[in-house]
Amino acid sequence: QVQLVESGGGLVQPGGSLTLSCAAFGFSISSADMAWYRQTPGKERDLVALSGAGGLTDYVDSVKGRFTVSRDNAKNTMYLQMNSLEFEDTAVYYCMKWNTRYWGQGTQVTVSS
Repeated sequence: QVQLVESGGGLVQPGGSLTLSCAAFGFSISSADMAWYRQTPGKERDLVALSGAGGLTDYVDSVKGRFTVSRDNAKNTMYLQMNSLEFEDTAVYYCMKWNTRYWGQGTQVTVSS
């Protein structure tokens, strides 16, 4: 059974950092394309970062240079390192197995002073 579990969200001041984790169960991320999305109330879920099984990554322009997606295949876990956080980064962050219906439950990130 495929399951994705996010963790690492929290409250952080502007300019601060957080690292989100996405632990995968029921499949191996080493052979899967993965993605991070985020969603704010009343808005659609937006793509933040892609992590290809072959190592390629891509980011939405608003987070380029600040966010880094990585994975530890031994731990079957994907990460999202978020630096220089801004108020606009406040959202629920979700990981998903790319191009499938499998999503995690989300983790809240709040950037506030």
